[in-house]
Amino acid sequence: MIRDDAEALRTAAELAEEFRPGASGRDARRELPRAELDRLTATGLLAVTVPAEHGGADVSAVTLAEVFRLLASADASLAQIPQSHFAYVNVLRQQGSPEQRAFFFAEVLGGRRFGNAQSEAGTKHLQDIRTRLVAADDGSYLLTGVKNYSTGALFADWIPVLARADDELLHVAYVPAGAPGLTVTDDWDGMGQRTTASGTVELADVVVPAAHVVPHHLTFTGPQLHGSLAQLLHAAIDAGIAAGALAEAADFVTTRSRPWFESGYETAAEDPLLIQRFGELALRHRAADALLATAARAVDTARGDLDDDSAAEASIAVAAAKAYAGSAALEIADALFEVSGTRAALDGLNLHRHWRDARTHTLHDPARWKIQHLGRYVLNGTRPPRHGLL
Repeated sequence: MIRDDAEALRTAAELAEEFRPGASGRDARRELPRAELDRLTATGLLAVTVPAEHGGADVSAVTLAEVFRLLASADASLAQIPQSHFAYVNVLRQQGSPEQRAFFFAEVLGGRRFGNAQSEAGTKHLQDIRTRLVAADDGSYLLTGVKNYSTGALFADWIPVLARADDELLHVAYVPAGAPGLTVTDDWDGMGQRTTASGTVELADVVVPAAHVVPHHLTFTGPQLHGSLAQLLHAAIDAGIAAGALAEAADFVTTRSRPWFESGYETAAEDPLLIQRFGELALRHRAADALLATAARAVDTARGDLDDDSAAEASIAVAAAKAYAGSAALEIADALFEVSGTRAALDGLNLHRHWRDARTHTLHDPARWKIQHLGRYVLNGTRPPRHGLL
């Protein structure tokens, strides 16, 4: 059990150092990090957002964001796997009944993991959810549909499934791994975040008791932080990728790169042009971290006094952090090759994993729409919409 924020941060830092040496090899071999995820779970880190009244550490958003940033700086795939776990712990916190919270929070404290079965491919748009939750005569439900990009599902004890009921309203059904009619297929073949096992979940008349169904649609009827918290963790992953790529670039230049012959210096690290470029990249990295911390504080502030204004400010702060961190991760991961030289492009070194991870992760949702909402908020005071992606 982790008891407080300080312990959560120490644990995350220790795990990041433990996971860092094997990250490149796992990516290159597409070796799923089962042992590492079990190690992460065993520390109690996945239970740190369980409310205090249920025995959890109930850490701040500032702490949770830093946990994800630290883990992603070592292994962006590994950090991505529990993102949905925390999002769906939060769904229970917001809309679960007292009985549901008591049951599922005990599961999380006991080391059980949540995955996700949310997105669907081939539909009209992201929120065109076609998975159906049909009421049965005995009060239970039958769940049918196909989900894609189901990060964490392969490693999960419980798979939260986003579905529409007969009234077309959104619900989350928490389905145990191994339930009859549930199939999880490891068919993810993305160029980045290769070891997330973000594959396919198929549901064929899966029986779900009413006690395992949460009315997620109620989350969006008033001020909410569901989207802010979920997006904050995505921003933290991007900031972590940026940090990891910058550290690797600095290590490569100081230990392997040769100086350009026109510079007149004995080492590449003395080249003033490289020093200038590293300064520029460090600014990007520091700005991403600063925006992330600011956004996390806004989420914590809104959590303490939630209304339309505080929720909007949290959403806007997180949108700014996510848009900036994504571009910073891409720039720094690309610049790694620019500053390091030809040898850095060798496939065996696998330095391109940082760019592949950044490029893949930043495709989750377009930064251009976040910037649109920022502009509308500044010019017209328009609050961002309550759709769970802000």
